[in-house]
Amino acid sequence: MTVTAPAASPEHLNQLMIDAIAAARPVGTSNPRVLAAIHAVPRHAFVPGADLADAYNPDLAVITKRGPAGTALSCASVPYLVAAMLDQLDVRDGHRVFEAGAGTGWNAALLATLAGPGGHVTTIDIDPEITAQAAASLERAGFPGVHVVTGDASLGVPENAPYDRVIITIGSLDIPPAWFGQLRPGGRLVVPLRWRGQTQSVALVLGEDGVLRSDSVFLCGFVPMIGQDWERSAAIDSRDMVRLYWDADQDISPGLLSGVLDGPKTRLDSGVTVGPMESLDPIWLRTTATDPAVCRIAADPAAVSSGLCTPVIKSRTMALAEGDSIAYLTAQRLEAPGHGARLGAIGEGPNGTSLAERLCNHIGTWGADRTAKPSITIYPDSALQTAGAQVIEREHCKMSVAY
Repeated sequence: MTVTAPAASPEHLNQLMIDAIAAARPVGTSNPRVLAAIHAVPRHAFVPGADLADAYNPDLAVITKRGPAGTALSCASVPYLVAAMLDQLDVRDGHRVFEAGAGTGWNAALLATLAGPGGHVTTIDIDPEITAQAAASLERAGFPGVHVVTGDASLGVPENAPYDRVIITIGSLDIPPAWFGQLRPGGRLVVPLRWRGQTQSVALVLGEDGVLRSDSVFLCGFVPMIGQDWERSAAIDSRDMVRLYWDADQDISPGLLSGVLDGPKTRLDSGVTVGPMESLDPIWLRTTATDPAVCRIAADPAAVSSGLCTPVIKSRTMALAEGDSIAYLTAQRLEAPGHGARLGAIGEGPNGTSLAERLCNHIGTWGADRTAKPSITIYPDSALQTAGAQVIEREHCKMSVAY
């Protein structure tokens, strides 16, 4: 006779998820207030279409709505990422909180738990189907006090402002005026901010001077905000197998780069090695502080197998593009098993060699101080930026990255 093991209860799976979040490195949290909130709010109640194993998988984003082409439009975000961002946000009893990106309502319920009976949470989404589902789930789970709004998240919800905390749970390319103006001085904004092809969860504090300054940053990924048009992309080969992604404020012309991959390649060794589990993204982030040519390259598997383009990660690798030339990060695995890889750069085009040298210098700068943390400053569009800093322009703000 076959005996079927009893299914794990939601409470047991929730505790396993919490244990994984507390142990996760480098992203996750052991913050007891955040973990207690996750313990108190059952995630499966907000993703009724998912099985329990998926609902409590600490590494899984549960997609709840897709577009006609299968693109994810809304989801319950990866739990360890949600927890890490709540740690960055530091919600306290009595806080007024604004959330952009209602999603399933789970994060709003966590925010309401952290803010307590004296606090207030407002969450907004542009899609009425998503807000209706979030509101229904919040009502069923015992959070009727959360104010669910259908509208443009970039405009905030001024009638409930000022806010002590603002959290953006959709990928953003900009900081619109409402997020500055509806946050009280001394308040915190946590936003998955995208620039130069990579996205970081940035925690910022609003100064009395109206300037946002960061105190923590980590790599993340989110469904992008609808309506922002600041990132550009174009194929740089005739078969559309390799694409370049850059920002609207960068002096990059895809026409000049057309066919650049067909010429001779220059491969340079940086002399820097990385461990098998070491992230390369800090190189990318650090390079955005000083180099205006940083962008992202993505290659189809066929482009890699044919040798046309061999970036270190097919879908997203740091590159430098300038005029009619390009260089991108590459890696050569070390022979000894488990010993990681040696980093380098491939340059193509008339100035490909000099760009590859520049990229190797950036790798070396990071390699000499791998624990350095960035300081990100974001100014309203009307404010003056720090003299001498490289400015990353957006439609509504300016930003600088410093080490």
